[in-house]
Amino acid sequence: MTDPLKASLAISGLGLEAQSQRMRIVSQNIANSNTTGNTPGDDPYQRKTITFVEALDRASGVMGVKVARVGVDPSPYTLLHDPNHIAADESGMVKMPNVDMLLEMTDMRETVRSYEANLKTAKQARELISMTLDMMRS
Repeated sequence: MTDPLKASLAISGLGLEAQSQRMRIVSQNIANSNTTGNTPGDDPYQRKTITFVEALDRASGVMGVKVARVGVDPSPYTLLHDPNHIAADESGMVKMPNVDMLLEMTDMRETVRSYEANLKTAKQARELISMTLDMMRS
């Protein structure tokens, strides 16, 4: 059987890694929220999504969360009338990325909070391990 304190550290570590990857995806979406095509009719940046799955971490023997896949959001692009834009079609419409800044900011806030929760859990487990070692020394 796995030591519960070591298991909590392993689970927190997996959570930190998953949320770190999620933050990278959210950051890419925000950074490319205005990235259009280079020629008329080209598709703009397409919002990325991330999917998690519960998985066994073989190294520690605990269940944790891992990234299942990084995909793309199939929602439609928005159209903007800008006849002078390099990617404007014959009617002056430009396809804009399907990135919703409000959604991205919400995802970012949730990611930060999840990351902080995992960090606090790891810190608490480390403190408990340290206290246990101190008790064993006395």
